[in-house]
Order: sequence, then C-alpha cells, then structure tokens
Amino acid sequence: MSYAGIGAGDTSWVLMSAALVLIMTPGVAFFYGGMVRQKNVLSIMMQSFSSIMVVGILWALIEYSLAFAPGNPIIGGLQWLGLRGVWFSPFSAYAPDIPQLAQMVFQAMFAVITPALIIGAFAERVRYGPLLLFIALWSLLVYVPVAHWVWGVGGWLHSMGMLDFAGGAVVHLTAGMAALSSVFVLRPRHTFNGSVIEPENVPLVVLGAALLWFGWFGFNAGSALAANGLAALAFVNTFLAAAVAGLTWTLVTWAVRGKSSVLGAMAGLIAGLAAITPAAGFVDPMSSMAIGVGAGLVTYGAALLRARMKLDDSLDVWAVHGMGGMWGLVAAGIFADVGAVGLLYGGVHQFLVQLLGIAAVGAYAFVVSLILFKAIDSAFGFTVARHEEAVGLDLSEHGETAYPEL
Repeated sequence: MSYAGIGAGDTSWVLMSAALVLIMTPGVAFFYGGMVRQKNVLSIMMQSFSSIMVVGILWALIEYSLAFAPGNPIIGGLQWLGLRGVWFSPFSAYAPDIPQLAQMVFQAMFAVITPALIIGAFAERVRYGPLLLFIALWSLLVYVPVAHWVWGVGGWLHSMGMLDFAGGAVVHLTAGMAALSSVFVLRPRHTFNGSVIEPENVPLVVLGAALLWFGWFGFNAGSALAANGLAALAFVNTFLAAAVAGLTWTLVTWAVRGKSSVLGAMAGLIAGLAAITPAAGFVDPMSSMAIGVGAGLVTYGAALLRARMKLDDSLDVWAVHGMGGMWGLVAAGIFADVGAVGLLYGGVHQFLVQLLGIAAVGAYAFVVSLILFKAIDSAFGFTVARHEEAVGLDLSEHGETAYPEL
C-alpha cells in the first residue's frame, strides 16, 4: 500500500482532531450527568458511552460507505462496505493529502456524538435496551442520509452549495429535531410539572462543558481536514463565539433573575459552540462574535418557550442544539465572506439555499425520529415503569449506584 501524497502535518492534525472530538462524548456524559439527579448519573453516562460503542461499530461496517461513498443525491454507495478499499491513499474529493482512513475515523466521531446529544431530551426515564435500538436505527436512518446530503459526493444539498462547515445541520439540527419529536411520544417524567429540576452536581456540568469546549476545537478546526489557515480561522471563531454566547446568556439570566447563573453560562457556551459550528470556516472573527450574541439570545428564548409550553425535553436539547444549530446555519448564510458570499454581501441565493437546507433536514429528522420513537415504544416500551423511575435508572437498569456511601 502506498504512502505517496500523504502530508504528515495534515494527517497528524486530523488524527489529533479525531481524538479531540471523541473526548466530547465523555464530555456530554459529564455535562448531562451533572444535570440529572444522583440516582440517574450512571445511567445517563452509560447511555452516552453506548453511542460510542454502537455507532462506532456501525460506522465501520456500513454507515461510512452510505454517508460518504459516491452515490446518488439521497444516499451513498456500498463500495466501501466494511471499509473495503478505505486505506492509506487519500480520497481527493474530501481531502487531498491525508489517508482516507483518517478522514473516515474523524467523521466517525461526529456520527458517535450526535445520538449522545439526543439522550438528554429524555433523561431519567428510558429503558436501556430500547435506547440501544434507537441509537442504531436513528444513526442509520437519519444521521447517515443527512450526512450524505450535506457532505457526501453527489449529495443534493452538497451539490447546491449548502454551507455547513462542521455539522450545524448534520449534527445539531438533526439532534435537536429528534429531541423535539421525543416529547410528543415519550411520556414526561412523573415528577415533571413544567419547572426545571435543579441539577445535582453543577461542578460536573462545568467539567463536561470544559471537555466539550476543548474537544470542539477539533470538531470545528479539524473540519478543515488540513493544518492550514482555514483551520486557524475555525479555531479562533470557535473560541470567540462560545465566549460571547456564554457571556450573553449570563447577562440575560442576570437581568431576568437578578443573579448570574453558572449553569446558564455553561448552557450559553454550548449554544455558542453549536451555532458557530456550521459557520466556523466561512466567517471572519468579528462575525463569529455576532453569531455568539445571536446564539445566546435565540437559545435562551427557546428554553423559555419550551418551559412555558411544559414540554419535558429534560436537558433542553432542542433549545440549545436544535435552535443553536439552526441559528448558525442561518447566520452562515448571512455573514459568510470566506469561500462563500452571504446575504450581507449580496449572496441572496446562498441565503435561500441555507433556508431550504434547514427546512429539509429539520423536517426529515423530526418525522423519521417521531416514527422511530413510536415504533420502538409500541413494540418494546421505551420508558421505564413509574416505580423504576422513582428508584432511579442507576439501580433499576444497571444495578449500580454512583454514590454508594450516601
């Protein structure tokens, strides 16, 4: 097998970025683990890590081929089934000087984290077995087609020029719309009355947010698939947008509640990261700061709306990721001035393509997720019994407890 044409620097950066993105899923586990009650800490962590195990295997067996092999506008081909032919040589349509194996494993980490994000929507009330089935089917039926549409050779949105640098549509919008669909199928927690359940361990939330922010530099800057100026731009934009969105959410909660909130600041950071993801390589740093302000305002308002409607999206996945990703996709169509022309600079067509992509991806993810939730719930029962919820999923589903001495 030939190593000709491989760039050592670019390959090193992409492999390191893949590791950074991988650590984001444990970051989700800590972030969500701190927000649930202590009797459900292990279960939410196990659910997050299970996404690595289930999706990682499926990605190598079939999903990478369906998402990225050249195919028709809707789905990729089967020529890379079981990673057949995916070896050391580059596939120039994606990256000209890194092994295709590096591109494959980098994209695997995106596929892994997306179902893990959805899990927060129905925290504290679902059975582990049906959840594993949902993760597998959702990844295959929702994530894979959307990834091909937006990023794959021949994908219809890719061919139209939709801007999604690192997953605003593929990751955050799909996860957010799946989260929204779950509240119309899965029963709410028995203790839910529309109010927010106070997080059990805020320092754990802060640790999770820190790991997510750290890993997000690989998520966004690694999506340049090279160690170059574009990676540097995405890196800087990722830092600035998160900082601004975190401060925006902090100031808004301070004005509304009379107190600044640590949890609110962390939520704002994550919202800013979700929002800059689709635009990271297409906008300048000052625009990334504007996107951060918008992310803080849009996602805070969405969280208030969700609470007012008494929808039990347990950890506000739709508000933070769904609406954060949607705003970022719109913002890319407005502010793009690097490699694309946004509405602010006369790019009306680009803006309209962004809106079309949002509508298509959002509707598809919502409808297919709704069908999956209904089918699995009808066949197997997705949620635990009332007495199991009262005991907590750590004991009822896993026979363990996070804090045995308490």
